[in-house]
Amino acid sequence: MKKYSKIGLFKSKGRIFKEPLSKYRSPFQRDKDRIIHSASFRRLKHKTQVFVNTEGDHYRTRITHSMEVAQIARSIARHFNLNEDLTETLSLAHDLGHTPFGHAGEESLNECMASHGGFDHNLQTLRIVMFLENKYLKFKGLNLTLETIEGLLKHNGPIDNLEKVKSLIGLKKFKNKINLKTFPSLEAQIAAISDDIAYNNHDMQDGIKANLFKLEELTEINFLKKIFQRYKNKINKSNYKIATNQIIRDSIDSMIKDLIINTKNNLKKNQIRSFNDMRYTKKLMVDFSDNTLRSLEDIRYFLKTKMYNNKSVLLRNNNGKVIIKKLFNKIKNKPRKFLTKTELSLDKYRAISDFISGMTDRFAINLYNKIK
Repeated sequence: MKKYSKIGLFKSKGRIFKEPLSKYRSPFQRDKDRIIHSASFRRLKHKTQVFVNTEGDHYRTRITHSMEVAQIARSIARHFNLNEDLTETLSLAHDLGHTPFGHAGEESLNECMASHGGFDHNLQTLRIVMFLENKYLKFKGLNLTLETIEGLLKHNGPIDNLEKVKSLIGLKKFKNKINLKTFPSLEAQIAAISDDIAYNNHDMQDGIKANLFKLEELTEINFLKKIFQRYKNKINKSNYKIATNQIIRDSIDSMIKDLIINTKNNLKKNQIRSFNDMRYTKKLMVDFSDNTLRSLEDIRYFLKTKMYNNKSVLLRNNNGKVIIKKLFNKIKNKPRKFLTKTELSLDKYRAISDFISGMTDRFAINLYNKIK
């Protein structure tokens, strides 16, 4: 699909701190490698996706989820002949800012930080790659390309709340370098929507594995019912797990095909022929058809009622919230016991938030048991 390559983002404007170019890797390859080699990325293997990682070795964690998002996004980017390295980088980095205990942990930390600027895992990802990952003598952070920073900032569209970005990250670094009011690259949009494809399908798969619902119950969703019908006469006890994998795989494949067709239609309808055309559109170009969007709503409702609101899941989420709040209050009262004077010098509460959000599930649990 060479005609779409003109819309792709292949040339970098550079980095906030100037660095010499590599003879062997593109700027976007280097970005991807910096994410993979970061401590924050490694810690994702012990952070909750839905199930706390101590509950089983086969449930997804933040790191396996991020890798699956990257695989889906790369496949879509390759079809359109876009920048695969940039797409993968954004996919691998998108959840770096997540707290322990998943969205429950984020809600709890946001409540703790309500009077101090709040907490947002998307903006926390930017704080990590720009300030908190310190591996270089010449600058703080990973010094990623401006295109990667922009993609992480705007993967869901133009930035409306500039004040929040200003308070958590600052805007001076972006002045005359990143336009926060334009639409993101196709690569960023693909990374964002691949997250939706991955977590909806894989949460269904993990829910079945956890016996929260049965494979047959997916027929309550019309989109899955059509797929189930293809195999219903072949499913038995001996191949139940394989059948589950097959149906989830077909679901992912159907969503990707729908996304590609609808995105092509959007690009044609809106006469998008260049990257600049892409930036100044009035809506995101990478999206599903109306039918698939309705199906995704059905899937989310199914997961909410059968999985996210399940008593056992809610209990674990509540335990996670309690741990986060307890840790926040303990550290707040004796910050120097946990953080250095330098870390606390700029903003005590933001430093505590950075510390807690960077914890793995097991580190948070162990620290809670130690200080409670």
